[in-house]
Amino acid sequence: GRVLQGVRDAESRLMFIGYDPLAFKLFVWTLSAVLCAIAGALYVPQVGIINPSEMSPANSIEMVVWVAIGGRGTLVGPIVGAFAVNGLKSWFTAAFPDLWLFALGLLFILVTLFMRQGILGALPVIKRLLPRRRPAVATKEEAA
Repeated sequence: GRVLQGVRDAESRLMFIGYDPLAFKLFVWTLSAVLCAIAGALYVPQVGIINPSEMSPANSIEMVVWVAIGGRGTLVGPIVGAFAVNGLKSWFTAAFPDLWLFALGLLFILVTLFMRQGILGALPVIKRLLPRRRPAVATKEEAA
C-alpha cells in the first residue's frame, strides 16, 4: 500500500530509495484488467444479454463520476459514490428520463468545484461544523 502511495505521490523519491515504480504500475494495471475481466464475465449472466450500447462513453463517464463523488484516493469512496450516483440515477430516470446525463454532468462539475475530495472528504468538514454535544451537568436535585 505504501509503495503504491509513493508511486502516486512521489515517483522519483521511490526510485531514489530503490523501488522500481514501473513494476508496481504494471502489477496494478494487470490486477485491474483481471478484475475487469471477472466483472465482465459475471455481468453477462446477470443481465442475460449484452449489446454495443453497454460500451457507450456515458457508462465510462458514470464510473469516473462515482470516484469523484465518493472521494478520490480512498477505497471506500468509489463505493459510496456508486451507491449515491446509482440511487440518484434510479430516481432521476423515473422522474426526468431525458435529463439524466445533464444532471450527471452538472453533479460532476459541482463536486469538482466545491467538494474536491468527494463525500468522504466532506465528512470531516461537516463534522467540524456541527455543534458539539456537551455532557449534561447534573443539578443538585438530580445528583441527590
